[in-house]
Amino acid sequence: MSATQLAALARTSDPATVLRRFLAVDAVVTGANALAYLAASGPLSDLLGVDRALLLALGALLAGYAAGVGVLAARRVPGSVPVRLVIETNFAWAALSLLALALWLSPTTTGAVWTVLQALTVAGFGALQHMALKVRQGSSV
Repeated sequence: MSATQLAALARTSDPATVLRRFLAVDAVVTGANALAYLAASGPLSDLLGVDRALLLALGALLAGYAAGVGVLAARRVPGSVPVRLVIETNFAWAALSLLALALWLSPTTTGAVWTVLQALTVAGFGALQHMALKVRQGSSV
């Protein structure tokens, strides 16, 4: 993906704003997922075939993570090191989700599909953030 395509996707050509928007979308989606896990862990446990306690723990973890990413997205110029940490965390989350599905979890079909889709979404956030960070760093050289 070129810098122009990335800017069009983010609807701005300012490199810092592109990065901030991708971080903000990550924070909102992650926060919504966290709230769902926390507020509806019982029904989601039945639907996904995942232990309710695990969903509650993941919801709490994701809520904190979403808040941190949101704070980073709110900065005028997010720091490169914290952004790299978000990117690496997103890629690790995606990989661990797929590993858990293959080695540990025994979800329903819906749960398996959900796990793969959320892993792909999180990896997509990481990829977009990585490209946006590279574009921003290229513009500040």
